[in-house]
Amino acid sequence: MLTIGRLASYAGVTIRAVRHYHQIGLLPEPERDASGYRTYDAAAVVVRLVRIRTLAEAGVPLARVRELLDADAETFAAATTGIDRQLRSQIRTLQEHRRRIARLGDGDTLAVPAEVVDYLDRLRAAGVPPIAVQAERDGWILMAARWPDAIPGMMADKVAQLDNPRVVQLYRLIGRVAQDWQDEELLRETADLMAELFAQAEADGELAMQEEVTPDPAFVRLMDAFADAAHPVVRRLRGLVADRGWTGWTVVEKRRP
Repeated sequence: MLTIGRLASYAGVTIRAVRHYHQIGLLPEPERDASGYRTYDAAAVVVRLVRIRTLAEAGVPLARVRELLDADAETFAAATTGIDRQLRSQIRTLQEHRRRIARLGDGDTLAVPAEVVDYLDRLRAAGVPPIAVQAERDGWILMAARWPDAIPGMMADKVAQLDNPRVVQLYRLIGRVAQDWQDEELLRETADLMAELFAQAEADGELAMQEEVTPDPAFVRLMDAFADAAHPVVRRLRGLVADRGWTGWTVVEKRRP
């Protein structure tokens, strides 16, 4: 006869595990001796306990262990095949989680698609200051959440715009004024360039397409408010650009007389 401690030791489990198996019905309660302690028959109980431990360590849920303990060969094979399929699915899920966690080492990958990450990398390569890149990233987090399916097309257009040296110059200027937004000469230079680029976009028909890309006025107002709150320079630039005949930030329009 074995005590619960000796049984657990022989089967390679803890006493707590043996008690738990009793509670859930996997291991029958043994007779107790005169002192009230559990005592076990050696062979049968140890073998059953080892089988329980082996199944549990193989990833079989305890809820299914009893089914497999007493199953015939055909039922056992079918059940283990199903469990293996579930485990492989869980492994794939965990691998995907690991892949995403690894990507989070770079803050740009948090909540933005790969196309946006590529665009931000291009801004950095073009010498755009980090403060301007971060502002772009935060804005695109909102855009990607609102219009995820439109992001590839939007990013293709934004990347194409970077072929224009004046656009790259604007991003660099915005980064500079964000760091020194009380430099009036720098602010005026930035506003002049913005107005120039808006006029060119209107001539090319790009401004007329804005409503197709962002067809939600309430969301556009949210984006504008987000930009205003992000840095004092935004409101200052919006005022200067309005003086030059243009309104808006997320969606730009020619100012009406």
